[in-house]
Amino acid sequence: MPDMIKMAFLFIFCSGFLISPILGQNKTGPMTDAATIDWLTFEQLTDSLDKNPKMVMINFHTDWCTYCRKMHREVFTNPEVIQTINESYYAVSFDAETRDSVYFDGQWFINKEATNRRRGFHELAQLLGNRNGRITVPTTLFLNPDFTIRHRSFEYLSSRKLLDLLNP
Repeated sequence: MPDMIKMAFLFIFCSGFLISPILGQNKTGPMTDAATIDWLTFEQLTDSLDKNPKMVMINFHTDWCTYCRKMHREVFTNPEVIQTINESYYAVSFDAETRDSVYFDGQWFINKEATNRRRGFHELAQLLGNRNGRITVPTTLFLNPDFTIRHRSFEYLSSRKLLDLLNP
């Protein structure tokens, strides 16, 4: 019987270590208090623009793109970038290869190119992030409140360069 008590204690003790990081998570990850960009989905963007028109920044990325990951890790965590985006923009971060169906601006968009062997690019990425018939990532779009394109960037943006584009 003492072995059962020891095992129960060990289980409870170990569970505390496994559960505490999960419970302590917020938008920035385990147990941090840092500010983050208030990323929206396209569905949330439609509602937000209807209620309170504001400029929009859309970042198209993929899992395999090194510069996309670098922007999310280094640029989108910069406090000045976070503050500027959250105060003046609605921000959308979108995986250009997602297989999710997205309802935006009154219609459904899907990834028609996705197969079992290939991820393909989503229709929204093709529609908004296309340059000369091709999609390159990272692609960052800057839109006016009426959703007209103000600027499109098809490259890695440093914090300084992004801030310059955010503050025209």
